[in-house]
Amino acid sequence: MPTYSDSQRSLIVFLTCCVAAIGGFLFGFDSGVINGTVDGLQSSFNSDSVGTGFNVASMLLGCAVGAFFAGRLADKYGRRTLLLVAAVFFIVSAWGSGVAGGSMEFVIYRILGGLAVGAASVMAPAYISEIAPAHLRGRLATIQQIAIISGLFFSFLNNYLLANTAGSSTSELWFGFTAWRWMFWMELIPATIFLVALLFIPESPRYLVAARRDERAERVLHMIYNESDAKERLAQIRDSLSEQRKPRFSDLINPKTGKVISLVWIGIGLAVFQQLVGINVVFYYGAVLWQAVGFSEGDALLINVISGAVSIAACLGAIALIDRIGRKPLLWGGSVGMAITLAILVYAFSTAEMVDGSLNLSPGNGVLALIAANAYVFFFNSSWGPVMWVMLGEMFPNQVRGSGLAIAGLFQWGSNFAITMTFPIMLASIGLTGAYSFYAICAVISIFFVIKFVRETKGRELEDMAYA
Repeated sequence: MPTYSDSQRSLIVFLTCCVAAIGGFLFGFDSGVINGTVDGLQSSFNSDSVGTGFNVASMLLGCAVGAFFAGRLADKYGRRTLLLVAAVFFIVSAWGSGVAGGSMEFVIYRILGGLAVGAASVMAPAYISEIAPAHLRGRLATIQQIAIISGLFFSFLNNYLLANTAGSSTSELWFGFTAWRWMFWMELIPATIFLVALLFIPESPRYLVAARRDERAERVLHMIYNESDAKERLAQIRDSLSEQRKPRFSDLINPKTGKVISLVWIGIGLAVFQQLVGINVVFYYGAVLWQAVGFSEGDALLINVISGAVSIAACLGAIALIDRIGRKPLLWGGSVGMAITLAILVYAFSTAEMVDGSLNLSPGNGVLALIAANAYVFFFNSSWGPVMWVMLGEMFPNQVRGSGLAIAGLFQWGSNFAITMTFPIMLASIGLTGAYSFYAICAVISIFFVIKFVRETKGRELEDMAYA
């Protein structure tokens, strides 16, 4: 068995986590690319507000299914195997979304991409949590969120540059195809890199032990720990799994009370509140939002690029703090910040006036809205954005990790679908003021949820996570 120096082991762990996090990059890119294609979808498929909402949100149906089944399938076939399947689906979806000739065809390809996003959203942080040493796990797991935000940023930049080159998202760009189609096709590059890179990383040692492949698990652990620590970690994993049956959904029921264990409800709460604060309305409909208050398509797409850059800076801040101050303080602090900035957005949008049939903000309130929106994005991506995924990847005991992630992932993407699908309807019925008032109220409620129910997981080994 080869020996590694401390620096080599650190590099191996870091690079392995980075490869897994490419799934997060594609998660972000696939989620954000739709932002710049809404006008193209409306003009190409002649869709109304409900049809447009479904075209945008259809991917999230696949996400819910992918997240729900990924955990169980990964328990059976392995974490890396599921990520490889997701990479293939990303490639098929990126190509098909760009060639689609109608709404139904487009929705099918977007749902395929959603299956990949859903699987990657739960498997990448779970894999990283199972590879990373406890003292580095928070920072390494946060790489996933940086990857997601980087994917969003580059999708926004991609949309802006392609639309600017063509003149608009609906104008012809290269080889007779409109710019919005090329926005999807650009995803083929990182998706292919992801597929190839996955072939060079190891399987999760915890999965290998559960699959009775102890020799391979020990080789992987020697890549992460020194010899004595590797043997100790292998023994701990064996002990944690030795008295456990094959994971199944019934493990989520407390046999003494007959009720779902409270840890699952906490995971569901974390997953749902991350969406109820409305962040993906900014990610999916940012261009529509800013055009609704008077900005041009080009300016709206540029604002998205700025928001993406702010998001990356916020995630870097989270990396610096998550293993120092813990997960819980970041969550409630982020909730407070989002509640305040959303309230400011509500005020700014409430002052918008109708000019020639469209909303328009005064110059002062336009600046206020831009500052508040980017502050809101900053608070989210320095707290709920990365921390929710970190906690879902580490809060469940080994026996219920796959099932717990499946349930939480289903609720996360289900609520994501609901928020995304309803935004165009809310925009048409109660306006931006009403929609953002709802998101602000949810941010306030999330403060009390974190304080009362969420427990700190900083510095604890996965084998030490207890039922509740």
